[in-house]
Amino acid sequence: MGVDSQESFISHLVELRNRLIYSLLAVLVVFLCLVWWAKDLYALMAAPLLAVLPQGGQMIATDVVGVFLVPIKVVAWLSLLIAMPFILFQAWSFIAPGLYAHEKRLALPLLVASCLLFVCGMAFAYFIFFPGMFKVMASFTPEGVAWMTDIDKYLSFVMGMFLAFGATFEVPVAVVLLVALGIVTTAKLAEARRFVIVGAFVVAAVVTPPDVASQFMLAVPMCLLYEVGILVARMLERSRS
Repeated sequence: MGVDSQESFISHLVELRNRLIYSLLAVLVVFLCLVWWAKDLYALMAAPLLAVLPQGGQMIATDVVGVFLVPIKVVAWLSLLIAMPFILFQAWSFIAPGLYAHEKRLALPLLVASCLLFVCGMAFAYFIFFPGMFKVMASFTPEGVAWMTDIDKYLSFVMGMFLAFGATFEVPVAVVLLVALGIVTTAKLAEARRFVIVGAFVVAAVVTPPDVASQFMLAVPMCLLYEVGILVARMLERSRS
């Protein structure tokens, strides 16, 4: 490795370190701004479950420090989410100089779309999936059984669903990226539609609670978003031709 190459490599490492530091500082600043409302933020996240609990029902904490750590975890996740545009900007600023012009024209819209779709997936889970699923669970609660969940377990469940629905809403981005890279054509994607539908219901059966309504609320959007991805990819193919 020549001297120039070594200096260039070291300068890239220094820039990467600086970008990572800026990103961590952004998360820390948002965290410090939100930590004073940690209890309120957890209450907001628990609202879909608390709305369907029977009168007098409540959530419990089985861990001594859970009442402190769980709201802090909520603030940490929310801080990361809020700071994500800045983090992605730092990542884009690092990789953009090494991309060709046509790659930049494709990468930037996909990056923005992936962020928006992930947030839309989380919003779908919070406003549609959680209320419907918790109502179903409440209707199946036997008489004489007090339905109370631990706050830490509830947080783990909610975060898992947020990630699942956020990833589900990334399907159009994945489809467009596969077509843009020439890995597959829209014709092949259309032919594979039946397998995608089956796979969507299999994934929904594994990820969501074992009730049909919850599985449909994950599988159906996945199938619809797959079709949206095919439509956008066809527009991309036509523009290239």
